[in-house]
Amino acid sequence: MATGTIELNRERMVAVAAEVFARHGYHGTGIAELAKAVGLGRGALYHYIESKEALLYAISRTQVDRMNAHAETTLRAGYAPEELLHEMARGLVRNIAEHRAEWAVFFSDYSALTGERRDHVIAARERYEGYWRQALDRGVAAGVLRATPELLVKGILGMLNYTYLWFEPDGALSPEELADSYLDVMLRGIRA
Repeated sequence: MATGTIELNRERMVAVAAEVFARHGYHGTGIAELAKAVGLGRGALYHYIESKEALLYAISRTQVDRMNAHAETTLRAGYAPEELLHEMARGLVRNIAEHRAEWAVFFSDYSALTGERRDHVIAARERYEGYWRQALDRGVAAGVLRATPELLVKGILGMLNYTYLWFEPDGALSPEELADSYLDVMLRGIRA
């Protein structure tokens, strides 16, 4: 089987696993259930993945890595401080809207990861929080934002992250409009 086909099958498997884990929970989902959901026998399933935890890791790592890449690009783009925060928020809410199952799994089950996998995901999450801190610090350095407590980043991210629980991308607001609304409210409180 060609490497490209294996990768496509692995990606499909990760997407299906995210849907199943989001519905039943990581701990509530067995390998037999995953194999049935992707239409493979257990042996064929293990041809593509090494373990159920490897699927959880792929789901969790992929989304956090995407957001880190977005933050790095956004931070280099030369936006004014407030627009930088808006762009970061838009990217996060858009990603959550497009990958709700993956984020549901991440937020509820990433703590089931062990060893290096857990360490990598936690480090990647902390790196993402650091990018938000950099964005806020740019606003302070430019004199447009007041200095804020370190925990404000967790508050902002909590506000944006948990949209996975209720936000409907086909609803009254687009992901970008929702992100802008949230950031507008938050920025009113920390402008210099």
